[in-house]
Amino acid sequence: MTIDPHLVSAFAPTGRLRASINLGNPILANKDPATGLPRGVSVDLARGFAARLGVELELVVFDAAGKSVEAVADERADIGFFAIDLQRGVHIAFTAAYVLIEGSYLVREDSPIRSNDEVDREGRLVVVGKGSAYDLFLSRELRHAHIVRSQTSPTVVDTFVVQRADVAAGVRQQLEADAARLGGLRLLDGRFMVIQQAMGTPRSRGDEAAAFLSAYVEEMKASGFVAAALARHGIEGASVAPPVDRAAIDPAARAI
Repeated sequence: MTIDPHLVSAFAPTGRLRASINLGNPILANKDPATGLPRGVSVDLARGFAARLGVELELVVFDAAGKSVEAVADERADIGFFAIDLQRGVHIAFTAAYVLIEGSYLVREDSPIRSNDEVDREGRLVVVGKGSAYDLFLSRELRHAHIVRSQTSPTVVDTFVVQRADVAAGVRQQLEADAARLGGLRLLDGRFMVIQQAMGTPRSRGDEAAAFLSAYVEEMKASGFVAAALARHGIEGASVAPPVDRAAIDPAARAI
């Protein structure tokens, strides 16, 4: 496939494709214990996209979603992997989702909270990762509970324990791992949100670039690439997103 040189320049103005990778979400990426290098479905997608453009890949790695988003919004990175959100969509053009992830709540074993609809009560403290999709969503949705922000998503449960908060919110798989690690904790049944994880690029790169990235994601879903990556990295609890009309999920398009 021959790619228009202007399109390649739009994605890689420095001559390399800078991909913002968030290690704060273990479903998307984490460190290889053997090499210490980032690995995961987002890394695989970034590598495949760089190959498609015919440029070298540079991974720009962060420990939190908010930092990863800022890197793309500020154009310190050319693409990134984020949960679709209206606020983020002001500066970032999203593709359709490639993976769907459940957001869940965790409480102490002896907590009186038994269901998701009991979380939003006066005086309750809910811990989220600063700048994460859960932070953005719950900041809009919770009317009575108070939000406490941990520095990163992987530190949410530790912050929850130290501050003796009432609820921890985050990726279900991360919460399950922390519950097993610490003991005396339990997850509430069900989910409070479904997170649409998408690729994104700065809006300043133009509509043609955004459409090209969207087409790439749809191809990777349809070909089985995303499903194979999830299986290869041993990811459970996440599913490949179905084909979606981009206009139906683009936050900025909805905001206009």
